[in-house]
Amino acid sequence: MDTQLVRGNLDLVLLSILEGGEAYGLEISKAAGQGTDGYFTLNAGSLYPALHRLEKAGFLGSAERQPPRGGPAVRYYHLTEAGKAELKRRREAYVSFDQAVRALW
Repeated sequence: MDTQLVRGNLDLVLLSILEGGEAYGLEISKAAGQGTDGYFTLNAGSLYPALHRLEKAGFLGSAERQPPRGGPAVRYYHLTEAGKAELKRRREAYVSFDQAVRALW
């Protein structure tokens, strides 16, 4: 895994995961790994600051709730309308970037 590429696209990855529905940190981390055959391994040190940054920007909302498995309450994150628009914008930018790089190959 190229950590620089992940760092530069972490917000896109998180917004994409949350497009599938609300989730808490561990679920988000697992979804990133499972959805990419283990390419993305998100640790708490990068995951939670990014989630908090996206929430502060208004792209995510959150609520503390009891998880279905029981145990202490956890914070569930979900996309806001602004987050859906931001995800669309970032996807379009990524596709343009990918096409430009591929044209050089």
